[in-house]
Amino acid sequence: MNQHPHSQQEAPALDRLWRDIEASARRGDDSAARAHLQAGRPIYYSEDDTPEGLLIKEYPDGHRELVRFNEAGDEVIRVL
Repeated sequence: MNQHPHSQQEAPALDRLWRDIEASARRGDDSAARAHLQAGRPIYYSEDDTPEGLLIKEYPDGHRELVRFNEAGDEVIRVL
């Protein structure tokens, strides 16, 4: 099975990102998400009306996309 060339290296960072965001959500703040944006990395989240199986990907410059996230990379469904 071919893997994305960076998937093994990126997996720990993505795991940390999700743990940070989930912990912040439990605390009711968005400090981890803001820190990732300020560091130049996009964040992923959903809203009440986000379709099942999709996420919103927000970039540091503020633009957002509706995406399907998978190991091969994000599939952009629509620019928001």
